[in-house]
Amino acid sequence: MAEQYLAIVNPAAGGGRCGKEANDALAELREAGLDIAVFKTGAPGEATQVARSAFRDGVRRFIAVGGDGTGFEIVNGLFPEAQREKQVPTLGFLPLGTGNSFLRDFTTEGAVYSRKALIERRRRRCDVIWLKHRDGDLFFINILSFGFVADACTIANQRFKRFGEAGYGLGVVTKLLDLKAYPIPVALDGGPMDARPKTFISINNSRFTGGKMMMAPGADASDGLAELISVGALSRVGLLRTFPKIFEGTHVQHPAVETRKARSMVFQVDRPMDAMIDGEVISVWPERLEVLPQALEVCV
Repeated sequence: MAEQYLAIVNPAAGGGRCGKEANDALAELREAGLDIAVFKTGAPGEATQVARSAFRDGVRRFIAVGGDGTGFEIVNGLFPEAQREKQVPTLGFLPLGTGNSFLRDFTTEGAVYSRKALIERRRRRCDVIWLKHRDGDLFFINILSFGFVADACTIANQRFKRFGEAGYGLGVVTKLLDLKAYPIPVALDGGPMDARPKTFISINNSRFTGGKMMMAPGADASDGLAELISVGALSRVGLLRTFPKIFEGTHVQHPAVETRKARSMVFQVDRPMDAMIDGEVISVWPERLEVLPQALEVCV
């Protein structure tokens, strides 16, 4: 009996490319024997609602057809209910969006690789990171950033979305005009609170962000730990010199950059903050973060 999947498609992903290519990509999977139902979203947040409803109806296998944001929405539809029920749902990918950063930990072949993974039933467990904030909960499998990274992503989404992966670089250059460091107090695994001024902090489950930027070269999506990249105060010149090194992951060698791993983190901030989380920018008041070890099965 063929395995049944629900493919949730964001037709707007990749500047509309996803809407044009999704049908052919899904047809290829069906020809290979996969039983796939399809839902095409028409508004932000709809993928979360559809995934949550389908999971409650017994669906356990999903395909995110779009970019990182599509996967993010589906994951937030599956959790925390999957965790409470001790279920491990399966998530495959058809990366037809802009960033597709999570998959880059496993391949540079994008959609070709992910189709093969689905067809050949290649799966592995990965961690899910749970952010508890003042107004609720968020779940992610890629990256969460506060400070400069989130601010640059906001600008990229507002002004440079049409440029795809290059749009984030344009957002970085634009945000340099207003570069500043400020406290983002965080404590790891019950340790002391670090309230030193930061240009940004990034909490990573996987290595890449913005497509090809290796934000966290030491991250491992299945080790039960989140990797914190913490960047202290930097001048504009210092950031401009360091930023290009992110494509090779050598930015972590800069004296202002610290890397640490943890199972949990506690925040002590006094206001809501913009967060870049799996390619989406959301204003949250963070309180606590913890890793759900190997809570999701991904088709990679």
